Amino acid sequence: MNNRVEVHEFLTSRRAKITPEQAGIPSAGQRRVPGLRRSEVAALAGMSVEYYAKLERGSLAGVSAGVLEAIARALQLDDAERAHLMHLAQEANGSGALLRPSRRRSPAAAVRPSLQWSLDTITAPAIVVNHRADLIAANHLGKAMHSDLYADPATQPNFARFTFLDSAARRFYPDWSLFADMTVANLRTAAGVDPHDKAMHDLVGELSTRSDEFRRRWGSHNVRLHGTGVKHFHHHVVGDLDLAYETMALVADPTLRMTIYAAEPDSPTAHALTLLASWAATTSLQPR
Repeated sequence: MNNRVEVHEFLTSRRAKITPEQAGIPSAGQRRVPGLRRSEVAALAGMSVEYYAKLERGSLAGVSAGVLEAIARALQLDDAERAHLMHLAQEANGSGALLRPSRRRSPAAAVRPSLQWSLDTITAPAIVVNHRADLIAANHLGKAMHSDLYADPATQPNFARFTFLDSAARRFYPDWSLFADMTVANLRTAAGVDPHDKAMHDLVGELSTRSDEFRRRWGSHNVRLHGTGVKHFHHHVVGDLDLAYETMALVADPTLRMTIYAAEPDSPTAHALTLLASWAATTSLQPR
């Protein structure tokens, strides 16, 4: 990914999202484009419009942390967007490689036995996903919950491909548009951390070619931090599932995240998970 292009498109997309009213400045005159003008962002950040325009064109090399923070405040960036801007600046300075995890091991190719053993001790659905949204490991209940992703045992299950290229995703995710937004934002965040990941480039290129929905969302440059919340699913055997989730990084593998799903005790979803466990114990986990 071209760093200057990424910087330009990210900053212009964030500027377009902020209205003068949100920024607390007068909305004078007719606007040809949505959001703030460059001059307004420059004024809010305390710099000349010429300097801000240079930065927005992609020239972040040598920019101080204070300037970046001023831009983040002016554009009202959230934590994920601020971190993404910092990663783009680090890449422009040539220091991004120092922050990227080692590639001596390919998480999608092999799972440490001890990681699988740990997953298998968890009674709730639990999965491990890498930064490219590959589903690389799951306990038995996690595999049962995500059985749709294992339709082709010859390919690596991937949440992004499933979401945009598999019709079953529209049923599994009742709020498909929200899941699609989150999936792309997660990929965009990961791409900002390691913009030289060829496998990520290949995945984005494939999805951009095959899915208009993906391509449109990728062009929005939205990023997010994935940690905790509630997700709604519709499983083809047990029906609706409303599950809280907690996602945590694995210290031994910085590109991996473990997610554990849990149901409110004695809720319909808790009973559905009990049924799912019974089904998983007596089936070969055929998809759909």
